[in-house]
Amino acid sequence: MLRSLAEVPAEAAKKYGEKPAFVFEDRVATFAALERETNRCAAAFVSLGITSGDRITLYAGNCWEWVVCYYGALKAGAVINPVNVMLTVEEVAFIAKNCATSIILVSSDHPENVAALVKRCPEQRLVMFGSEIPPDGVLSFDSLLNGDGDSFSTDSLDSEAVCTIAYTSGTTGYPKGACLTHSNILLNVAMSSLMHARCSDDTVVSALPFSHVYGNIVLNSAIQCGMTLVAHRRFDASAALRSIEEHRATLFEGVPTMYHYMVNAAESANCDLSSVRLCTVGGQTMSIAKLQEVERLFGCPLIELWGMTELGGLGTTFAVTGPQKQGSIGVPLPYTKVRITDLSDKSKTVSTGETGELSIQGPIVMKGYYDNDSATREVIDEQGWLSTGDVAWMDEEGFVYVIDRKNDMIITAGYNIYPAELERVISSHPDVVMVAVGAINDVDKGELAKAYIVLKDGASPSSESILAHCRNYLAPYKVPRAIQFVNDLPKTSSGKVMRRRLHELDNSLQVAI
Repeated sequence: MLRSLAEVPAEAAKKYGEKPAFVFEDRVATFAALERETNRCAAAFVSLGITSGDRITLYAGNCWEWVVCYYGALKAGAVINPVNVMLTVEEVAFIAKNCATSIILVSSDHPENVAALVKRCPEQRLVMFGSEIPPDGVLSFDSLLNGDGDSFSTDSLDSEAVCTIAYTSGTTGYPKGACLTHSNILLNVAMSSLMHARCSDDTVVSALPFSHVYGNIVLNSAIQCGMTLVAHRRFDASAALRSIEEHRATLFEGVPTMYHYMVNAAESANCDLSSVRLCTVGGQTMSIAKLQEVERLFGCPLIELWGMTELGGLGTTFAVTGPQKQGSIGVPLPYTKVRITDLSDKSKTVSTGETGELSIQGPIVMKGYYDNDSATREVIDEQGWLSTGDVAWMDEEGFVYVIDRKNDMIITAGYNIYPAELERVISSHPDVVMVAVGAINDVDKGELAKAYIVLKDGASPSSESILAHCRNYLAPYKVPRAIQFVNDLPKTSSGKVMRRRLHELDNSLQVAI
């Protein structure tokens, strides 16, 4: 039995050898090549002074180097800190400093970010991969791999040691690092793969970011199960459909937005999708009508799943051999329990069919938030139950249905956006007195963020100036898609803004972006 994620490439290489493990653009890499490259990468990290428990931040989009660095860092005993490539330099700098990372791995795709990180993170060593020559003060990833080290020992790694610190925004607007162990992720991979009947005969196509919890579980599942992973740098509906046809893919994994675009592009793409046996969807719920439309297109089941960063992957889904209930997020993974608790008292479990907060317990639950005991205690009780913040109910057969979110989180195309974080940034604009952010519906992306802004007397900034300010501090997907200037915001008697009433302010003065 595997004790750590670091052992996955070696075990896969023994079983699958020269079988293609990873296809990315014009590169095809075998399981044997993955083992060799990750060993050399691990040796390179050790030569840079990395020791067990040191943090390594991985700030790049999907590519072969991402995979090599991910497993190479784990083999070196490091704790990997995967961050979304869409985050700004300011956001990455905060995360890197918060978890005291030693090395930041960056791609040459955005040289301006590399240069900015050199200035913002002088205490961290930067390593760049890609075709460009790294600027002064930045090491070349390719040069690091030129040394010896085709073999590397991972015997000393502990299954209960933290291997990943994955940051997720909190209601305060500041990110929190979910500490996940080797065991957390290995078990999540094993149990979700069992439920979806993944095997070495499968070829999976996915454009999910490896840094995202969903994309990361797809990556680890593919390598551990001996599948061929056809990865895309970014999602394009026509390209995804062509990729399925070209590689005779058996699996496709994505968020609802991807399926919406693929349905729209299917007629013009005219691709043969008959090889697909299963599609999965997570990150946001889909309407039953849309689920059925996707199933007609692919001619196979579209299985919903639910997960969160704090679980290192899935929490619930359906077994491919079991009953399916459209509209439900399924049942808990093996060895995992869920319950629905009273919204005002987490210690009380509500009756079957009643609405409450979804809680989950089991070996996939994180250890806690990095260096944040108070935040950990808020979500994990003494019995190990994790409060998810999702409002849900459970039927008599144990299938779970998510209704809404207890907090005000906005989900845009599968990405989590927290209003408090946007409000914190917008309120720092010199012309803004007060701001509240709420969600507006969008057919393709589910929800979009809208900012309701109260200006200082005499101020008249353009919406573009507000957006330009946001772009300096927020990832593109977090920037509000609509702005409305208002005279006041709905508040409680204590002065707290009531987000649930923001929609009452909607009018034709809204500026759509």
